[in-house]
Amino acid sequence: MLSFLDALAPRRIVVFRALQLGDMLCSVPALRALRAACADAHIALVGLPWAHDFVSRYPMLIDEMIVFPGARGFPEQAEDERDLPAFLDAMRTRCFDLAIQLHGSGGVANTLVDAFGAGALAGFTQPGEKPPPGCYLPWPDALPESQRYLALMHALGARGQALREDALWFPLHEADRAACADIVGHFGLDPARLVLVHPGAQLPSRRWPAARFAAVADTLAFEGWQIAVTGTTRERELTASVLGAMTQTAHHLAGETTLGALAALVEMARLVVCNDTGISHVAAAMRTPSVVIASGSDTRRWAPLDHARHRVIADWPACRPCSFHTCPYDHSCALNVTAEQVAALAQAHLLDMSAPAFARGAYAEAATTRRSRAC
Repeated sequence: MLSFLDALAPRRIVVFRALQLGDMLCSVPALRALRAACADAHIALVGLPWAHDFVSRYPMLIDEMIVFPGARGFPEQAEDERDLPAFLDAMRTRCFDLAIQLHGSGGVANTLVDAFGAGALAGFTQPGEKPPPGCYLPWPDALPESQRYLALMHALGARGQALREDALWFPLHEADRAACADIVGHFGLDPARLVLVHPGAQLPSRRWPAARFAAVADTLAFEGWQIAVTGTTRERELTASVLGAMTQTAHHLAGETTLGALAALVEMARLVVCNDTGISHVAAAMRTPSVVIASGSDTRRWAPLDHARHRVIADWPACRPCSFHTCPYDHSCALNVTAEQVAALAQAHLLDMSAPAFARGAYAEAATTRRSRAC
């Protein structure tokens, strides 16, 4: 029996996923499977404006970037619909053979993608939803993020060719490595001792306190590890507060790196200590060990798949998982994780990384189990 893709044989495909870096990295395995199944098709991505950089990094997977102008129900950017009618008119003139809703569980995303006017549709559906005609998969809530989108590709008849088809992947360019080498030389970084501390996250509800990052960084620096605090230019106030709270020496790299140079720096580092945010997925893609403090997020969905290489620590009050921008309660999911716990986990990880159990990828996830009061 022919698969959906074999029967359709699409020549022009559009994928809707208007999300941030970590979300986009989690879609790479699905995009890789789609390209393997549709090697000669023209594949366009409808995404946020920043995703021009993402598309330029994956020319082997995506042929074109189309900027999504925003709409109600899509809070990743201003929910301004002034440019939406013209956008949809332009999409309909493109006459795509297949539009894939790879944005999320369904609902408004399905309605939007239906308005692209493609010849066929595919995506996910929520319980009780009646989507437009097409190939739709019930939202696989129990799967990790990257495997959810692979599940849709499998339903369409697309499978990846990699040994671990759900593995994240972030290709580096020569310019990335050159920029990273300049940073290493300028700041005198030593890859054998380098630990990256990344305190930022897009949502305040996902941020562990800066003072606790500082305490962990001090503990590791006192033991001889070289600390570099990373982040975007917009996060410099936050990263500066980490350095200001430290008693040991550290390098301030926030705003000093492009995304590619940061990924190259992650690749050479011994360890990354961070929130559950985009940098965690970069570490997973670069196969660099990490300690991830997961505040608010659903770790079943977002934690890296390699639990030996990436150790996640989380507390589970009753209000978790959380969708708030800023915690309206007492932020207990973050505050119940102590600096001592994270430092101990980082120390153990730095000692264990060369052990045979680590090389085999043995399961080693850490989590606090104490429950907080209902929020």
